[in-house]
Amino acid sequence: MIKTVDLTKKYGDTFAIRAIDLDLDRGDLFGFIGPNGAGKTTTMRILSTLLAPTWGEAYVCDHSVHTQPKEIRRLVGYMPDFFGVYDDMTVVEYLEFFAAAYRIGGEARRRRVDEMLDIVDLDFKRDAYANTLSRGQTQRLGLARTLLHDPQVLLLDEPLSGLDPRARIEMRNLLRKLGQLGKTIIVSSHILPELADVCNKVGIIDRGELKVNATITEVLRQVREHTVLVVQPASPDELNRVRQLLEGHPLVQSMQIGNASVRVVLKSNVQDYTGLPKLLIDNGVALRGFGEESLDLESAFMALTKGTSDRM
Repeated sequence: MIKTVDLTKKYGDTFAIRAIDLDLDRGDLFGFIGPNGAGKTTTMRILSTLLAPTWGEAYVCDHSVHTQPKEIRRLVGYMPDFFGVYDDMTVVEYLEFFAAAYRIGGEARRRRVDEMLDIVDLDFKRDAYANTLSRGQTQRLGLARTLLHDPQVLLLDEPLSGLDPRARIEMRNLLRKLGQLGKTIIVSSHILPELADVCNKVGIIDRGELKVNATITEVLRQVREHTVLVVQPASPDELNRVRQLLEGHPLVQSMQIGNASVRVVLKSNVQDYTGLPKLLIDNGVALRGFGEESLDLESAFMALTKGTSDRM
């Protein structure tokens, strides 16, 4: 659905983006993460054909941004980080105006507007003036406008920016729903934990270069050399027993005993540790919990962009 090869945009001697390679399939929800000025908006503007690359290629649904921009515009919905609304238009009038711009006419237009209001849960505001909406409601209206022509690809630039916690949850649920409908979505955001919840793939861009392009699980593993396990026996009295059984094991590098669990650091590149819980259970240790210590996407971002974002 989206493929870029060596995609580059240069202003004078400055690279806005450099050699960006993306490959997204139908239904992918791609989280685009990076500090201000990293190149997220530039990439989206090129994919939406609003900006021409200096060199490199980008394809959207097998159409080239160089030679088939009109075809791409029919297939893409682009929602910028900030957009205006008309003061003298109601929500319905606003959507009907843009539906007409997409040449959706008559009964089909009214039906499509009603469908979009239902999807973004704004039907109760259909007769309100667009400039009276809250920030979250305005973002949902912008998303409804972006969806009017039923695009296959959505490019959403900072849709969670400036929203209160409830509005962020609502927008996150909307993104999940759109992903389930088979839309291919690129969404940029600084609210990193939110992306971990909704995206199946993530890219970390910094100073115009794509540092990471992988699944969420792969990204988290890249910033951790050692797998860390948290072992929680059913009784705190078994903590020392866990230590005795795992101490000196060929997979284990070190351990730390806490109040209710044992933190076990495995040796480098150990991926298969299925024998450890079996060892504990076979020796009579009842387990309340056993699994990898969580590492959130925000920690991964800070580790992978350390020392660069402050120079943007």
